[in-house]
Amino acid sequence: MSDNALDPDDFASSIVDQIESFILSVREVAKGDDPDSAVPYLLLEVSQLLLAGGRLGAHEDIVPDERYEPDLGPEPDTDELRERLAVLLEPIDIYSEIFDPYVRSTPVACRISDDLADVVTDLTHGLAHFRAGRITEALWWWQFSYLSNWGPTASASLRALQSLVAHVRLDSPLDALDGLDTDAGADDDERLADEAGRVMAAEIAKPLGLGPRT
Repeated sequence: MSDNALDPDDFASSIVDQIESFILSVREVAKGDDPDSAVPYLLLEVSQLLLAGGRLGAHEDIVPDERYEPDLGPEPDTDELRERLAVLLEPIDIYSEIFDPYVRSTPVACRISDDLADVVTDLTHGLAHFRAGRITEALWWWQFSYLSNWGPTASASLRALQSLVAHVRLDSPLDALDGLDTDAGADDDERLADEAGRVMAAEIAKPLGLGPRT
């Protein structure tokens, strides 16, 4: 049975389960209790979230019940989450991204920490509607923001996380990170490049069992 044939409440329940699981998992990772597993765990969580996003994107257009979105009050503050992730992922936080593969453009520097915090903000906004009983409004918001913001953002961070794991598995050192930082000076860029290989080995290879083969 396709998602289009499901009762809206049943469809929303399955989507909200994945969204709540993602938000909870990202917040747990950001606590920094298990830094060695941060990258592979985030890779798994973002991959699973994008399954929910794909279902929303493939669903027929969801039309909200009201013409104007009900006021939810202030947006949730994700600055602390963003900062915790930035500290946890330094210096592999910064990566290069092209926003639209069908539009000729220059790659820009992005941060995984910014991406994940922005995705959590979008998802939490929809959760507020869902918990207030506005099921269709929540589904509309998640579908709209998946297509316009959190879908591309999560997809970009997924590519970055997958690339980090691939560099380790394929024993392929990262290129120098000069020029990728979004706000640091040249000295910080050089430090990022020098530390990238060490951080990847310490934080990714060990938990994935990717040590030297005997």
